Parts: sequence; C-alpha cells; structure tokens
Amino acid sequence: MASYSGKNLHMSIFGQSHGKAIGVVLDGLPAGEAIDLEVLDAFLERRRTGKNALSTARREADRPVFLSGLEEGRTCGFPLCAMIENGNQHSSDYSELKDHPRPGHADYTAWIKWAGFADMRGGGHFSGRLTAPLCVAGGIALQILERRGIFIGAHLTEVGGEKDTPFPLRPAPDLFRAVAARPFPVQDEEAGARMQQKILEARQEGDSVGGVIECAAIGLPAGLGSPMFEGVENRLAAVLFGIPAVKGVEFGAGFAAASLRGSENNDPFVWEDGKIVTTANHAGGILGGITTGMPVTFRVAIKPTPSISRAQQTVSLAEGTESELKIRGRHDPCIAHRAVPVVEAAAALALLDLLLDPPAVGMKDNRMEELL
Repeated sequence: MASYSGKNLHMSIFGQSHGKAIGVVLDGLPAGEAIDLEVLDAFLERRRTGKNALSTARREADRPVFLSGLEEGRTCGFPLCAMIENGNQHSSDYSELKDHPRPGHADYTAWIKWAGFADMRGGGHFSGRLTAPLCVAGGIALQILERRGIFIGAHLTEVGGEKDTPFPLRPAPDLFRAVAARPFPVQDEEAGARMQQKILEARQEGDSVGGVIECAAIGLPAGLGSPMFEGVENRLAAVLFGIPAVKGVEFGAGFAAASLRGSENNDPFVWEDGKIVTTANHAGGILGGITTGMPVTFRVAIKPTPSISRAQQTVSLAEGTESELKIRGRHDPCIAHRAVPVVEAAAALALLDLLLDPPAVGMKDNRMEELL
C-alpha cells in the first residue's frame, strides 16, 4: 500500500474502517517536543461524527493510544505510533456491496486491483475513517509549528452555492481560533446557517452535497521550497490529495487567475517595517514553488458523499449483469464541514516536513533550530 508520505517526516497510515483498529506511524519528529494531549483531543473532536443530523450517526471515541515515540508528554526521537480502536461498526450493512460496487466509491477499482480480496466494509482503507489518524499526526504537527510562530487555519467557504466570507489578506491566529471554536466552521454564521440548510435538504432527499474549504498558513518565512517537483504546492498537494473525497486543490487565485490579465494577477511588492511584502496575494504566498513570506493560501474541493440512499445503477460482479443498488447504513450527507480540521492537519504535516529540509545557501534562519 502507498499510504505513506513525507520527505523528512515520514508518515504511514494503517487500518480499515471496520477492522480492529486504525492508526499512524510518524518517523522523523524532532525530539523533546511537548505534546499537549488535551489540546490534541480538542482538535480531534472537531472531526468526530455522530454529533447531529449533518453527519453520520456512527459514533467513535477516536482517542489515540500511543504505543511508542511519546514519553512523559514529549517526543523521544523514536517513531511515534498511535492507534485508534474501532468500536461502532455495522458491518452487516455492507454484505450486499461485495457483489455490487457502489457508484462513486473505490469498490470496483479495489476489486480489480486486489482480485476481490480487499476489505471494503465501510470503505475499507479508502474510508474517511482513516482521516482520524491523519488528524492525530497533523494535530501534533500543528502544536510543533505553533511553537515556532506558524499558524494554520481553515473554514468551509462554500456548500451548495452558499458562500462564506473569504479569509482577509493577512488572517490572524485569533481568527483561526474563532472559526475552530464554532460548531459549524465558518466566519459568517448566517452563511453557515444557509449551508446547513442545504445539507439537511440533501439528506431529506436521499442525496448529498460537496463543498469547498479555504485554508491559510501564516508565519512561514520567505525562501522555503524549491522549483519544479519539490515546490511548496507539490508538497502540500501530495498530502491534501491523500484525503478521501478531495477532487481539486488550487493555490492563491487558482483557476480564477486564468481569466485575469497579468497587470491584475501580479502582486505588487512594497517595503513594510523593513520587510518585503505584497499588497495582494493572488500567488497564494508562493512564487516558483518557494514561499514569499505572505500567507500560503489554498482551497480544496470536496466531492459529494458517494453513499446516498437513492437508488443507483450498478452491476453484479458475480452474475455479469446490471443491477439496482440501494445503500443502507449510516452516511454523511456532506463531509466537507468535518474535513476542515483534516485539511489543517494535512497542511501542518506537509509544512513541518518542508521546514525539516536542509537549509539552502543563505537560508540559515529557516532551520528548525533557528525557529525555536
């Protein structure tokens, strides 16, 4: 399996949705880093299920058990292994699906790749359930980054045509904390109420909706990254596309830049308090794959949940015939709002990995030890 990422900070995620446990191994964490488990649990709470009609009724405690790498509240330099036990599976809901692949899911491709032996109950290793250990790893990375003045925050910016207020040019940590503290992760709570109505309408109609998440990272020094294949966009996208249901990632102005003129898209440089900054941020804080010192900004597109209660057309793998499928079980009418902390976690892992790169010529100030 290729559930492995990182150049300096190596992460491997293991388990299946309806297996005994899921978890993560992180190798390469700096030693001696204090990890506040209460803060980590509060972060994990943001993606937990079963809170209301906006998410699946499956309830899991999602409290990690650390098997190695953490001693007396600090990283000890050895690989960190965290395990989360599964305890609320309804595996019988998936018995019919062994022969009838769900449209929009990886059932068919997994059946082809592993000759029918893949455990696809609850989505198996493709399930959004695997974002729980991703958030354990990312929650640890967030604490390490914040200690160095680097903050990451995200909000749900669009659902069903309803849009939240975009982040300002230079968002502050307090704004990130305010959004994270809300039951529904938006800046404009009236827009959030309209989004929730769209989600509930889809649920009532046996359907689902997707959404868009905006994320920003502030406090990164200028000069991180490399051109071409080791650029900041590349490193971030590699982890972000590991989140189930992510179908698109754009940085800065993204696809909208294609309709602008160069005079509109270029970000003017100015001096401010002895530093070079830009008066706009269409580049998303990245030029040539290298950070400019402005906030790194990007948006992530989340597809509608493929498990819906409406009848869908599929096939019988055993009979070689076409068939109708009605999916049973507990499913999210929208996963985008629960994916907000997952995007933050993925970004934190990619950026911490980037900070662990050896410094380039003239980049002494970007070494991890210089950011303590």
